[in-house]
Amino acid sequence: VMLRNIPNRYTSGSLLALLNEHKFQGCYDFVYLPMDFQNGVNLGYAFVNLLTHQDALRFKDLFQGFNDWRFDSAKASEVSWAHPHQGLDEHVERYRNSPVMHPSMPDEYKPMIFQNGQRVNFP
Repeated sequence: VMLRNIPNRYTSGSLLALLNEHKFQGCYDFVYLPMDFQNGVNLGYAFVNLLTHQDALRFKDLFQGFNDWRFDSAKASEVSWAHPHQGLDEHVERYRNSPVMHPSMPDEYKPMIFQNGQRVNFP
């Protein structure tokens, strides 16, 4: 899914904490919060690949219109199906050779892969 209207102060770490606080740990295998490299803030959206359709529907129910952010913000999030990439394999293929994966990029800016709720190396 694509989660939009994320407050710009969120990092990938604080986004993961938010997802896990709402009982999604172990329910996703890919999370990517694109960043503005010059300003060091997120671009306001993220991609989350949920493991089951039921998890995706639960995610959409919770985060559509969500505004209980960790930071002061009047933004209400929107959730939509991600296009054109869906599924772990497509996301991995999309970002594997992307400039964001260059060793000089901060780890916090990179897409993340998970197995059994734990982050693993990007293939």
